[in-house]
Amino acid sequence: MTILDKLDLSLRLDREQYEKRLEDEQRRLLQLRLHLGGEMGGRIGPGLLVLFEGPDAAGKGGAIKAIVGHLDPRHYTVVNYAAPTPREKRHHFLWRFYKELPGHGGMAVFDRSWYGRVLVERIEGYATRDEWGRAYRAIVDFERSLVEEGIILVKFWMHISDDEQLARFNARAADPLKQWKLTDEDWRNRDKNRLYDAAAEDMFAKTSHKLSPWDVIPAEQKRYARIAVLEQLNQRIEEGMRRWGMPVPALSDLDDRDD
Repeated sequence: MTILDKLDLSLRLDREQYEKRLEDEQRRLLQLRLHLGGEMGGRIGPGLLVLFEGPDAAGKGGAIKAIVGHLDPRHYTVVNYAAPTPREKRHHFLWRFYKELPGHGGMAVFDRSWYGRVLVERIEGYATRDEWGRAYRAIVDFERSLVEEGIILVKFWMHISDDEQLARFNARAADPLKQWKLTDEDWRNRDKNRLYDAAAEDMFAKTSHKLSPWDVIPAEQKRYARIAVLEQLNQRIEEGMRRWGMPVPALSDLDDRDD
């Protein structure tokens, strides 16, 4: 059975549970983020890079909002990656990502990433078999070097069923303020969902490594998915701080809340 087959897409949170856990996890993330940035404790920590991949309409944008919506906008960058430009295509496929990598104490969130080489470029034929086949090792070597030089790298795959994806597509089509999110390519890609699933399984097997494993999130319910992302992100940050030799702030430091 594959990783995606094992996911329990029935997981749910009610609104009361969601709001309580959202506040708790966002406060914890803010605390950790301030420590990484040197705003609490005075020592600048490693950079934080969070990658999101997954099917269209899986909730990546909502999860990103849950991560950064309560943070000072001066303290993070969100980057969306689409198809490479003609200039970018003349370089190594990792080249275009370098300038947005966070430095020590910085934070960036990538909506799509270098994994396009082994996902969309593989499925759509934009990369040859040799090119995307070589990419797995190049990516792992690249990621290991980033972590060893001072980045906490967290990788999320958010997954939904075909039926839920269709429901979200139809909801977008019916909402004038969300129609821009839905393209002809999104509809066309639905016919290739099983191909993308297979490519994702190869990706998990070949690019999940000790310094940056994949975290696969059941995203059938948006509330559950956002909390799962925040909880896992906080855990990964704590692991990265320990690896960096940086003290992890105690949860008890957050007990004195404003009335």
